[in-house]
Amino acid sequence: MDGTLRVYAVSLGCPKNRVDTERILGGLGAAYQPVDHPEEAQVLVVNTCGFLQAAVEESLETIMELAQVAAGQRERPLLVVTGCLVARYGSQVLANELPEADVVVDIAGQQGLSQRILDHFGLGLATEGRLVSTAPGFAYLKIAEGCDNRCRFCTIPAIRGPLRSRPLAEVIAEARQCLAAGRQELVLVAQDLTAYGRDLGTSEGLPALIEALVRLPGLQWLRLMYLYPSGLSERFLAFLRDVGPPVLPYFDVPFQHAHPEVLAAMGRPFQAQDPRRVVERIRRFFPEAVLRTALIVGYPGETEAHFTALEAFVAEMELTHVGVFAFSAEEGTPAARLPGQVPRRIRLQRRQRLMRLQRPISRHWLARWKGQELDILVDRPSPEWPGLFEGRAWFQAPEVDGLTYVSGPGVQAGRMVRAAVDSVHDYDLVALAHEEDEEE
Repeated sequence: MDGTLRVYAVSLGCPKNRVDTERILGGLGAAYQPVDHPEEAQVLVVNTCGFLQAAVEESLETIMELAQVAAGQRERPLLVVTGCLVARYGSQVLANELPEADVVVDIAGQQGLSQRILDHFGLGLATEGRLVSTAPGFAYLKIAEGCDNRCRFCTIPAIRGPLRSRPLAEVIAEARQCLAAGRQELVLVAQDLTAYGRDLGTSEGLPALIEALVRLPGLQWLRLMYLYPSGLSERFLAFLRDVGPPVLPYFDVPFQHAHPEVLAAMGRPFQAQDPRRVVERIRRFFPEAVLRTALIVGYPGETEAHFTALEAFVAEMELTHVGVFAFSAEEGTPAARLPGQVPRRIRLQRRQRLMRLQRPISRHWLARWKGQELDILVDRPSPEWPGLFEGRAWFQAPEVDGLTYVSGPGVQAGRMVRAAVDSVHDYDLVALAHEEDEEE
């Protein structure tokens, strides 16, 4: 061999999983050579998701598709399967069920996975590091693993285990590396961001981390994702307000529902997480706040009255970004055994009703930006239109919110450009960059 490994990697599921994949690939060091097509690879890596049944099915389909590719090659590539699917069902069970896979390791086993791949090909030692694979303007920064919350519908604690916060110095060092590579936005991710540091014996973990991050040179935007409602105290919100930029007034808060009876059935204490009070509290400190939430419809026992209350909440609060999920009875969760399971047809109907309700709210909110000038962080060229780029304003988180399509002189991936909003759609904007950006 010439000392390089042609690797085709697929990372399924959430950004936290993507960070794990980036660490596996980073561990391969100078040997890593990415390829765009699995037919070209010596190593096929699938980092699976197992959060919902739909994700389980997608993971299995991806594995089998790559196994088919591998079987058709003259020199069969190494097929590596890891991630949440393996952690959920067990590496031995998956290895027995998927004889096509050469290596099957759970999340804990990822620490030594890079070395295992290198050893298979008789190459050198694994390195410490991470190969960031997102668009050139931003990077995810995973600050903790696992979760201590016990929501009755959620498989994450069983898959990822209890909360384990990364040491602050380690997170800061990784942030410095990302910024030194030209990333202007850091997106903090964890299962529960507000819990950061509790397992290390401090209640000031997240504020201390934010204070350290905002002092780093090159950071333009700091975005906080996955903020548990009960963690958004007046004290914490006052802290964020006083810190100011580069912390964005963007709040990703998974309320899941708005009716106290459904929240109680979900195992989420209503008094600490009353969605209306949380929204009002955020807007008191940040009148310009953008709020994103996730909602579950069709949870066991959800009546039409419960759902109507949820509709009223969505209509009244006018949140900027709303993701709606039809309840999925996941094996091993308490919610799967609850009485009053809602028929699938009704679950899907309720999801459609909420999405129809949210669409004009989103468009109306975006309409305020027409004719306004915004800083747009450019992610990538549009695959459909030459000269057009996909980017994001401060209120658009990567990969989950809408886009700002931007064109004009000086626009290129990884740049922050000033642009005037020309038109508004249901979830996206179209903008034209200033001519002076070309000269900067």
